[in-house]
Amino acid sequence: MAAQNHRSEGARDVARGALALARDNVRLVVALVATLVFLVLLGEVAEGELMRLDALAYQTIVEGLRSDALTPVMEGFTSLASVVVLAVMAAAIAALAPGKAPGWCVSINLACVVILNALLKIIVQRPRPEGFRLIEEAGYSFPSGHSMVAMAFFGLLIWMIWRHHRHDAMRVVWCVVFGLVIVMVGVSRVYLGVHYASDVIAGFCVSLVWLAFYTRVVAPALVAADAS
Repeated sequence: MAAQNHRSEGARDVARGALALARDNVRLVVALVATLVFLVLLGEVAEGELMRLDALAYQTIVEGLRSDALTPVMEGFTSLASVVVLAVMAAAIAALAPGKAPGWCVSINLACVVILNALLKIIVQRPRPEGFRLIEEAGYSFPSGHSMVAMAFFGLLIWMIWRHHRHDAMRVVWCVVFGLVIVMVGVSRVYLGVHYASDVIAGFCVSLVWLAFYTRVVAPALVAADAS
């Protein structure tokens, strides 16, 4: 009995240690999980077959949700992740936020993610869905550019607000709002028929990996340079 209790205590200690390690390395854990998911999706796309995930998303979102009333709403969400809209938002942040660091942070982040998405699309060259588009989009499909940009831009804003905003209630509100925007941009791309669900998830994953690096290395360096 004593030996069994000792083993149970040991197992609990290991579990507590693993949880503590994960909490202390959130960026690393998120980056590793996102990388794994992206590689799995990339492997499926390379085989050229429609995934069960994509078929399920089509049935749920396209067949289940499309309506004349909802379509303008989805077009509105998708426009929130257009490069023009986000460039205007970045300019507003640069003009209104204290110091130069916030403007530089969001602008460099946006530019890098747009370039990264273009490179990945050229490499993978997955055609866009055919036959059920509500809007026209040019270029390749994987990973979703709007989803990548939304996660990178609004995800960075979440990080900045969570780190620097001192009012806890408003901090939570803004983070929830930006989180919902990210999700709805992804849903809108499937709804409008210009991306598969796997494109959207892959875009989110790439930007999560990017943000893990950017918020650890680049953004703190820009803040430090602005403070000096």
